[in-house]
Amino acid sequence: MRITKRTNIAFLILMYCAIHHDRLVTKSEIAARCNTSESHLAQVINHLAQFGYLRTQRGRAGGLTLARPMADIGVGEVFRRFEAPGAIVECLGDIDKSCPLVAACRLRHALADAAEAFHAHLDRLTLADLVCGNPALVDIIAPQACVGKA
Repeated sequence: MRITKRTNIAFLILMYCAIHHDRLVTKSEIAARCNTSESHLAQVINHLAQFGYLRTQRGRAGGLTLARPMADIGVGEVFRRFEAPGAIVECLGDIDKSCPLVAACRLRHALADAAEAFHAHLDRLTLADLVCGNPALVDIIAPQACVGKA
């Protein structure tokens, strides 16, 4: 399974905001620290705010912060918001029945089960699980920050 760039950026933003939970962060600092463009960030930030994960503040002293506690932001929920719904393989969404093996194929069922297990695993995780007690992440994103506060 491959995760889109938008989903990856969404998690970068959320983890960055979680680590810097005690202040507003700016799009430009996230872009610089996470090596991504501000234009990509702007689009994803807008969606994260619309979905209720981020609170944004405009103006000179503006920025963004988490709109709810880390423990209340589900990884599976965010993943589903950013990843287009659809079949993991073409035959699972085979509306025109173009695959001649559909009636007897066990692979499609195995892949559907695997995708379901993948989503179920993500549903058990929160943003706090990704950030809290993860000093390696802090060293990369914010060496001066303190991990573990919600």
